[in-house]
Amino acid sequence: MTTTADTLLLIDASGWLFRAYHGLPPLTSPQGEPTGAVYGFANMLKRLQREHLMERIAVVFDASGRSFRNDLYPEYKATRSETPEDLKQQFPHVLELVRARGLPLIMAPNVEADDVIGTLAKAGEAAGLKVLIVTSDKDMAQLVNANVQLLDTMKNRRMDEAGVVEKFGVRADQIIDYLALMGDASDNIPGVPGVGEKTAAKLLAEHGTLDAVMAAAPAVKGKLGENLRGALEILPLCKTLTTIKVDVPDLPAPEELRKGADDNERLQALFTRMGFGRLAEEAAVALKERHSREGGNQVLFASTDAPLVAETANSQLDSRLRGNDSVEGAESAVVAPTPSTPTQATVVLDEATFAEMLAALQAAPLICFDTETDGLDSNQCRLVGLAFASEAGRGWYLPIAHDYLGAPAQLPAAEVLARVRPVLEDASKPKVAQHGKFDCNVLVRHGIAVANLAYDTMLESYVLDAASNRHDMDTLALKYLGHTTIKFADVAGKGKGQIGFNQVEVHKAAEYSAEDADITLRLHEVLMPKLVAIPALEKVFSTLEMPLVPVLAQMEQTGVKVDAPLLGRISSELAGRMEELQKQCFEAAGQEFNLGSPKQLGELLYGKLGLPVLGKTPKGEPSTAEDVLEDLAAQHPLPQLILEWRGMQKLRSTYTETLPRQINPRTGRIHTSYHQAVAATGRLSSQDPNLQNIPVRTSEGRRIRQAFVAEPGNLLCSIDYSQIELRLMAHFSGDAKLIDAFRQGLDIHQATAAEANHCALGEVSSEQRRAAKAINFGLIYGISAFGLAKQLGIGRAEAQATIDRFFDRYPGVRAFMEGTKQSARIRGYVETLFGRRLYLPNIASKNQAQRQYAERTAINAPLQGTAADLIKLAMIDLAGFIAKQAKGVQMIMQVHDELVFEAPAAQMQELAPALAAQMVSVLHEKAGRPGPLSVPLVADFGLGLDWDLAHNASGHASA
Repeated sequence: MTTTADTLLLIDASGWLFRAYHGLPPLTSPQGEPTGAVYGFANMLKRLQREHLMERIAVVFDASGRSFRNDLYPEYKATRSETPEDLKQQFPHVLELVRARGLPLIMAPNVEADDVIGTLAKAGEAAGLKVLIVTSDKDMAQLVNANVQLLDTMKNRRMDEAGVVEKFGVRADQIIDYLALMGDASDNIPGVPGVGEKTAAKLLAEHGTLDAVMAAAPAVKGKLGENLRGALEILPLCKTLTTIKVDVPDLPAPEELRKGADDNERLQALFTRMGFGRLAEEAAVALKERHSREGGNQVLFASTDAPLVAETANSQLDSRLRGNDSVEGAESAVVAPTPSTPTQATVVLDEATFAEMLAALQAAPLICFDTETDGLDSNQCRLVGLAFASEAGRGWYLPIAHDYLGAPAQLPAAEVLARVRPVLEDASKPKVAQHGKFDCNVLVRHGIAVANLAYDTMLESYVLDAASNRHDMDTLALKYLGHTTIKFADVAGKGKGQIGFNQVEVHKAAEYSAEDADITLRLHEVLMPKLVAIPALEKVFSTLEMPLVPVLAQMEQTGVKVDAPLLGRISSELAGRMEELQKQCFEAAGQEFNLGSPKQLGELLYGKLGLPVLGKTPKGEPSTAEDVLEDLAAQHPLPQLILEWRGMQKLRSTYTETLPRQINPRTGRIHTSYHQAVAATGRLSSQDPNLQNIPVRTSEGRRIRQAFVAEPGNLLCSIDYSQIELRLMAHFSGDAKLIDAFRQGLDIHQATAAEANHCALGEVSSEQRRAAKAINFGLIYGISAFGLAKQLGIGRAEAQATIDRFFDRYPGVRAFMEGTKQSARIRGYVETLFGRRLYLPNIASKNQAQRQYAERTAINAPLQGTAADLIKLAMIDLAGFIAKQAKGVQMIMQVHDELVFEAPAAQMQELAPALAAQMVSVLHEKAGRPGPLSVPLVADFGLGLDWDLAHNASGHASA
């Protein structure tokens, strides 16, 4: 805490709200409402409460309507743009948040928040209080004195009287005159033309006050004197406009400005509606604690507002914050799920209870299961216990390996697994789990091959709305059930004090584990009907995502062999190259420095070398990010050298130094984890290691791929869809010329260049092909003339002309892009060829940046998403083909549009063409799938002893 009980805290909430709005990327609630400003404001309040004693406090917003300054000067703030529509929509929720936090909220008519704060600050001083004003508004500096300070929470910086002088070059009592001389473009206060911060400070240093400056104006020479004399008539008004009132009537006394108790019931409801899982969880925990303290009473809180004083009745937002919803209307719109009942947990420690559990599972139409382990690596961790649920409200926990001192006797693990096995392997009995692939991987190492995993709540949520929220059980339980789950840390501790699950007391473990199974079952009962109500999404779930689970599980269990000694040699080579680059960096900089220090690099680039600042960090410091360094590389050799050094460093830390440590000692192979519920477009991602990020176009990246090898006597086969997203663009757009080029098997980039430049294929230059390739791929990601110009090193006008020529020759592509955006505006989402949806709540936003991002996503998502669906479908089909006709083949890796297989050399050579043929036939064989594309699907394949060699295509299949 950095404030005391004798401090009055005054929050400039309107300024805070705008900073919250502009400081976060677009966020939306599960219902599609904008929420970024609410989330930012909530976290700023939370941080302030954590760091400062909030006993005496007021949250001050600008009131609706005009202020007295508009009467004095009608042009006051006339140049301000209209408040973004999505910010207006969030304002009632922000007021609801403030009230639920028990904070006095003030909006006074005919004045601004600054005037209310100024008046309250003077009143606080008079009452013997210290005053801390939370703001980033420079106008507030005029209020600073021995008892009043400013706090900029974004920079965590206080400003006292000395700080005002340091920042502005004038004393606090000169700030009004300083502001009047400069004027304020944002408020449309004219000031003196040509007078900025330095000139205003200099004039006041020489003359002391604005009146003295005005008196001296006739003697001031040059353009400054001319401008001063021309502004003499307006300067008194400028001073009035910049002066904060300190006598606003009818405000509460400082003694009345006290924080009330948090209304956690309202907070949980608000945060749940907004989709703020962690904040909702914190409110729910506080609610539960209070419930416990009050002896379990059902009525926990009276729903009363914090003081709202000096607010006009039924007020709307002012000229900066106008909206259609009344302030009072916010509460009725905030609805949370009814909290669910606790789980009845049963610990299975004896034969009678075990028999009862087995009977219940055998009789149940659907079984939920969950594993408890002593680690997160499904290929190495030890099974500690099993949890089951067959009806909502009850869960069973079957411990088998709790081994802490004094642990109760548990049923023999081997006997337990043998008797549970028939239930889990019964293909006629559907199962449900949360992230069931992990559990299946654990159980298969313990002799149980789970059959008919029909449902996974993580994937149910993901298919319903991939981008709306996280899909972990804790988040889903709070969102859909209003239930705050027991956390792992609650039973096992945190940080260094955390114990393994085998050390958790059995009855605590049972409460946690039985709840997991029960809540998963309850979530399925809520989520699955939502999927069934949208047949296209239910089909994506049942024909793509769920059938893929066992395929991915098998790939994770199989793993891939890596050559550890080779990785060691590559690591040494990279280290040597880094040393060379470091010497070159020192020479280019003219001094030694820490290449890994952004601060030292920034001081060099922008200080000593004087390079232009092309970007800044969120804290306002000059950026040394990769994109900035790329732009600076044309002006000095150091940025490019740093980029190369960073590339080597990343390869070493991520791969060459890390991969050998990830080799499983039991299998001698690396076992990555594939994640289905991460990317909004449906693409798979991988972790430990991340196979998707190994560079393929650099020599160093290819060297790392050389370390992924076949077992002795085996070969690897890499099969890669060729230009899949461009082929999908041709299919979706229906553009005749683009379709024809693919059907003829032409070099698509050369063909595009020939069309755009009105020349024969053989006349296309390398630069023309390069530009065509940039456009072809850029269109998928919504490239602009600015982006193309930057990529090709040409002028923006030339880039725009290049894009225009492309669209002139391929009008179907333009029509597809515009039609997709229009359809997305009407429906609120886009779809893949298979019916997967991506919702776009900002597609009609008045915020240009948000809208344009949503439009680019609308074009990109159907292409990327369909490509993701195709590779998933291919994996499912290939798994079936291998099981029936190629049992010696193993599917071992998936990276973007590529699949990698391993088999004995002779078998691999024989079957490679058939595997590739399977990949290109996914849209032809089974009923219910989309028909063939209007262009051929092509898959290139190659064979080799390592991944890099196999990646060099030697054949292809087409359909």
